[in-house]
Amino acid sequence: MGVRPPSSGDDDEPESVEFGIAAVDARLKDAELSFPATKDDVAAELGHERVPYNVHGNDVALSEMLAEVDTEEFRSRQELLNELHGPFEEYRRNNSNGVFQQVRSMLPF
Repeated sequence: MGVRPPSSGDDDEPESVEFGIAAVDARLKDAELSFPATKDDVAAELGHERVPYNVHGNDVALSEMLAEVDTEEFRSRQELLNELHGPFEEYRRNNSNGVFQQVRSMLPF
């Protein structure tokens, strides 16, 4: 997931804000982790990382999200991301600050 931040009025293209599995994917690309990889391998390499779970920058430890995944070994980076998608969505839903925050999180600004 990624959302563009609001424009400041200049002509420069703003960078996108990565959160959820998009943020995990960015960290995986920079990590020295090869696949197949076990859940323990991923936790050892990236478990300490805090990953934003919404556009507002609220974050959660990747180790906490990994604990919600039943799969013990991932054949590919994409398989890991697919397994993490559900836990991130559930965490985002359960940790929002009410209806206003939920509506705000859907807006691109």
